[in-house]
Amino acid sequence: MSSENSTKLLIVDDLPENLRALNAIIQQDGRTVYQASSGEAALALLLEHEFALAILDVQMPGMDGFELAELMRGTEKTRHIPIVFVSAAGRELNYAFKGYETGAVDFLYKPLDVGAVKSKVNVFVSLYQQRHETRRQVAALEKSRQEQETLLQELHATQAELQRSVQMRDEFMSMVAHELRTPLNTLFLEAQVRKMQLDRHNLDAFNEDNLNKMVARDGRQIQSMIRLIDDMLDVSRMRSGRLSIRPKQTDLSVLLERIVSDLAHQAGAQGSTIALTAQPHVIGLWDAFRIEQVVANLLNNALRYGQKNPIEVTLTADAHQARIDVRDYGVGISSTDQQRIFNAFERGANNDTPGGLGLGLYITKQLTEAHQGEIVVLSSLGEGALFSVSLPLVATYTDAG
Repeated sequence: MSSENSTKLLIVDDLPENLRALNAIIQQDGRTVYQASSGEAALALLLEHEFALAILDVQMPGMDGFELAELMRGTEKTRHIPIVFVSAAGRELNYAFKGYETGAVDFLYKPLDVGAVKSKVNVFVSLYQQRHETRRQVAALEKSRQEQETLLQELHATQAELQRSVQMRDEFMSMVAHELRTPLNTLFLEAQVRKMQLDRHNLDAFNEDNLNKMVARDGRQIQSMIRLIDDMLDVSRMRSGRLSIRPKQTDLSVLLERIVSDLAHQAGAQGSTIALTAQPHVIGLWDAFRIEQVVANLLNNALRYGQKNPIEVTLTADAHQARIDVRDYGVGISSTDQQRIFNAFERGANNDTPGGLGLGLYITKQLTEAHQGEIVVLSSLGEGALFSVSLPLVATYTDAG
């Protein structure tokens, strides 16, 4: 057994022959006996090791056994070590009484009774080992308690997360139903009106002008539903790592001109405008369809929360990256909301704005990062918001997920 795992005993005597004799008596397997020929040497060992028992000779030059015992009792590390005194002096000197006063647990006289010494040492070693095992078991129980407490906390956290997931699922299903109900109700009402006109044989209601308006209204409602479904499919692909990025050489300035032009009519219908300031010929390797999603999501977000104020889009580039800024002058975003708006199913806190599934900014962030880019928001309540998307001109692409 190594000295680290064995029970340690200390014997202190100024005579080498006494140390050898006592060592021979108490040495056994599983024990390590340390020897000191002075009180000073013994103190050095006591401060370095943990001993089950200290056997001290009373009469030593310099620091005697009683003085060493008093020092041991005055030090936290050594005060609990059992002390056995050994003396060659006669019993009439009453050393035993003084020894017990200094905290000794036993007093032995020379010549030593070998059997008695072995028996006493065995008792103290056994007591030490029992205490050591008890401490080990207590430490193991405390460790087990802490592990159980940690596990319980993890279980509570998991339970809370599961409850939150169930709540999010229910809220999501409610949002989907609400968002799909609006265009479906509109289509249903349109169909009912047309059926009523047909039942009355009122074919004038289906002249070219009215038909064009009907088709346009139907198209908007169908596009609204398609957009919701596409958003949900994109989120599913992102979370499963199945949304691929297909980069090709793209002129970002041309792409932005087309997106702004396409959304200009929608902005006008909502009482707003979109102004584009673009550095020309900003060319890089991007998935044009996915970048269009990014910009369209930001513009739709600006139209939703911009309070009909003008919206500004700016494109700049340097030798390494392009940057798209979308600025609105609407309700703004609180610092608390800025931490969560890029999460799935999170929506702005302003209840006066139209609903939505809360997927636009989440998808925007995922698509930006899939292009090895970055999106940040700068905003204060009541002062609008600035969303900045930075895209490297050349990047190593991975699937979004």
